[in-house]
Amino acid sequence: MRTEDWLAACSVGLFALFSGMMSSMYGFMTDIPEDEYFGAFDADSKLLQFMSIGVAPAGILAAISFLMSRQAGSLRVGVMISAGGAAMLAGMAACSSYLPMIPEERLTPAVSLLPALFMLLSIPVFAVGGILAYPRRGRGASGSRLA
Repeated sequence: MRTEDWLAACSVGLFALFSGMMSSMYGFMTDIPEDEYFGAFDADSKLLQFMSIGVAPAGILAAISFLMSRQAGSLRVGVMISAGGAAMLAGMAACSSYLPMIPEERLTPAVSLLPALFMLLSIPVFAVGGILAYPRRGRGASGSRLA
C-alpha cells in the first residue's frame, strides 16, 4: 500500500475514534453520578479535547491523502475517506439521539450544537472521497490521453 493509503486508513480510524468518544460522553451525560469522589464534570472542555484528539488530525490526514492522490485518483483512498465521513455521520447521529435525555443544566450551546455541526462537516468528507473514487485520465509526454 502507498503512503496515501495508510494516511487515509489512519483518518478513518481517527474519525471512528472521535465518534466513539463523543457518543460515549453523550451517553455518560444522560446519567452523571453525583458523588464526592467523581468531582465536577465540564462537557465543554471534554468536547474541545475530543476534537483536538480525533477530528482535527483525522481531517488533516484525509486532506493530505487527498492531495497526494488527487492527480490520478484512487478508489481505495476515496472509499476510505468516505467511510470516515460515514463513521462521523453515524456517531453524530447517535449523539443527537442522546440530546433529549441529557438534563437541562448540562446542555450548553456546544453540547447541543456540535453534533449537527459535525454532521454537516461529514458532507464535504463524503464529497472528497467521491472525487477521489473516480480516476482521472492524465496526459502523457506526447500529449495524448493515457488509457
